[in-house]
Amino acid sequence: MNNNSVIAKKKFGQNFLKDEAVLRKIVEAMPKNDNKVVEIGPGLGDLTKFLVDVKSVEAFEVDTDLCRLLQSTFKEEIATKRLHINCGDVLQAWQSSLVDEPYDLVANLPYYIATNIVLKALADPMCKNILVMVQFEVAEKFCAQPGQKVFGSLSVITQSIGNAHIVVKVPPTAFEPQPKIDSAVFLITKKKDRTDKDFEDMLKIAFKQPRKTLMKNLSVAYDKNLLQEAYEKLDFTLTIRPHQISTADYHQLYTLTRSLDDRRESGDTNK
Repeated sequence: MNNNSVIAKKKFGQNFLKDEAVLRKIVEAMPKNDNKVVEIGPGLGDLTKFLVDVKSVEAFEVDTDLCRLLQSTFKEEIATKRLHINCGDVLQAWQSSLVDEPYDLVANLPYYIATNIVLKALADPMCKNILVMVQFEVAEKFCAQPGQKVFGSLSVITQSIGNAHIVVKVPPTAFEPQPKIDSAVFLITKKKDRTDKDFEDMLKIAFKQPRKTLMKNLSVAYDKNLLQEAYEKLDFTLTIRPHQISTADYHQLYTLTRSLDDRRESGDTNK
């Protein structure tokens, strides 16, 4: 089997990145450090061949046909331990940490699991940086700022953990076969690990219907009187919408609603 005989499989969301200018931009955007590189979905190895020139790479490929091709293409790199290929589903292999040393995730991710992969990487204490290609709209959500209409729970989670920005927007012509949408490479530099589940649950409720007010959304799960008290302390207007407050505001709102709720449960309403 050679690269020219490979047919992209829809079930694995395969679109092979062929544009060398984009591939070089990804490598140039990699953080300068001694971390191992993890590549998820190396495909035909178009990005892998650039990565193994600069770092040790741990690759995860679910397609057994491509695994065989990669093992043949990169015999020397595998022999010299610059590349190790894991054949199988990365999500099944991923426990609390994907590998047992600090690493940066650098990959052209399949669209259908991209969001899940990034969230897993954000939660992984061994993952220090995330540099990935995803659907452009998904990249926007991870990188959005308060006030932008695409600002949502993914934006808040990301900003709670580190800094994110889009490196380059990529047209469909950079791929083979061409997807019907634009893609983007974005970078998350982590400062800490993922936020707690209760906070993320609150965010899901807050952004469930983004066109409604934040109060309306939260009232489905939280006591309205408690929310009004929190709003007064934080000086929020009742008409404010989910995308109009900052990440810091969400943390304050979460902390305050919890403390007010605890106070009510203990019967202490005088503070």
